Amino acid sequence: MGWITVTIRIVCLFTLLWSVNGIGVNWGTQASHLLPPDTVVRMLRENGIQKVKLFDADYGILKALGQLAGKFGLDVASIIAILLYVAVGNEPFLETYNGSYLHITLPALSNIQSALIKAGIGSQVKVTVPLNADVYASSNTYPSGGDFRTDIFDPMLKIVKFLNDSNSPFTVNIYPFISLYTDSNFPVEYAFFDGNATPLNDGGTLYYNMFDANLDTLAHALQKNGFGNLPIIVGEIGWPTDGDRNANIEYARRFNQGFMSHISGGKGTPMRPVPIDAYLFSLIDEDEKSIDPGNFERHWGIFYFDGQVKYPLNLGTTNSGALIPAKGVQYLERKWCVMKPSAPLDDPQVAQSVSYACGLADCTSLGYGTSCGNLDARGNISYAFNSYFQKNNQLEKACEFPNVSVITKTDPTPTVGNCKFPIMIQPYYESAGRRFGCGQMPLPLVSVLLLLLLTVVQL
Repeated sequence: MGWITVTIRIVCLFTLLWSVNGIGVNWGTQASHLLPPDTVVRMLRENGIQKVKLFDADYGILKALGQLAGKFGLDVASIIAILLYVAVGNEPFLETYNGSYLHITLPALSNIQSALIKAGIGSQVKVTVPLNADVYASSNTYPSGGDFRTDIFDPMLKIVKFLNDSNSPFTVNIYPFISLYTDSNFPVEYAFFDGNATPLNDGGTLYYNMFDANLDTLAHALQKNGFGNLPIIVGEIGWPTDGDRNANIEYARRFNQGFMSHISGGKGTPMRPVPIDAYLFSLIDEDEKSIDPGNFERHWGIFYFDGQVKYPLNLGTTNSGALIPAKGVQYLERKWCVMKPSAPLDDPQVAQSVSYACGLADCTSLGYGTSCGNLDARGNISYAFNSYFQKNNQLEKACEFPNVSVITKTDPTPTVGNCKFPIMIQPYYESAGRRFGCGQMPLPLVSVLLLLLLTVVQL
């Protein structure tokens, strides 16, 4: 979730604003093969998803939205994006950053807000900063003990005051999965919304899931410091489907469906009994995301890389109650790169080739507890070779591992389990290198959170 360099000029493109209810999604583009933006925009529309958070101002995405506007006779400048917020950075106060952004985030917020005001849209477009839930903590393990982290207390109060003064929301990313991933003693049931967990009793207020407790810890922190009415947006929440023993299809379905059911009534949390404004993370898998946090980082999507549905999920936005996959997706030829049947496992080229392939492609579905964790040795090797082969658009040279690989038209996908040897989609090039850049004034902290509302173009 790195920094994006952009220009203030982007903000000025988006001038028509209003808010809508319903779940939003994060649409990331850190992938080797992106679906054409018009395909994704159609998928969003058909799934009734009205709010989208983007991490950069991609030319192809803006063009697709503009074409959609033209189809309905709308002014392109009005609908290219209905911008609600511009976000400065993404989780700048993570403890792993060692305070690198501690003293420059607020000035960046102020500069962006000044630019919005100068552009004449400061009263409609608001500036915010997505923060990780680790910026606050509880002094007594209960939500009521919530306050901001002591090492960043003063900078946080200044930012909160700025947000309050500018009528902007506090944006927080909440991930119960990460708690389960980092703490082997974390109670699994407490991550979900089924009511099966032993509740946390906070002075008579019962918390049956981590999300409510976490959000209310923030609510208490805000109230304790005099900002109890500051709006809160959940900028990211979700569950990955691969790359870890707890990242799987069933847990992801259970969590995301549980979350949707939990917020559908609009009752909020004990401290904030109001509808929750939230954005699922994420829309589509991204095979080029950094795996420093863990192999699961490339598997947050509710859709696979090709826009196909991963699991049943009712967002409450379609008549059928089911997700609708991307249509008209173009794939490469049905062929795979696998380990040559005659090649011995102890061939010295095997280990080197696998290391090379996984280093440049995506092998995060291999390993203990993953979707392809039950493959035998040859299966693991073939998976690595094929991942590299597909990522390189099935070039013959991409399957020339010395005397140990071969191209086949027989699908090596196991007949049992969730493991897949995917065929890559056709490459899409229009957006390559065509993101709106920084011009003369680079702002490395700005990640450009574009909350796009597609309501006006629902079919």
